Amino acid sequence: MTGVEETAVLTDGGESAEEGEFAPDPERVERIRAVADDVRGDSSESKQLANILYRTSDLYDESEDTSPEEIIRNVKFILEVNERGGLGR
Repeated sequence: MTGVEETAVLTDGGESAEEGEFAPDPERVERIRAVADDVRGDSSESKQLANILYRTSDLYDESEDTSPEEIIRNVKFILEVNERGGLGR
């Protein structure tokens, strides 16, 4: 079992949520993105964290189609590219 499979996602009510059960919540999207804007700075680490927060907010944005697994894969890729020093241009 991987960490993705072992991780339980909780909703506000405390019950476990299955993939695809993230109800649209415009207020939550706005709050998460406001935090991302506050965190974003000049360092690559703060930019990465802000990007992760923005990507996470997509779970609650009804105009986006994503899952926690897709976000995890995307974040891992971003971190791996950064660790290698870029895309090898």
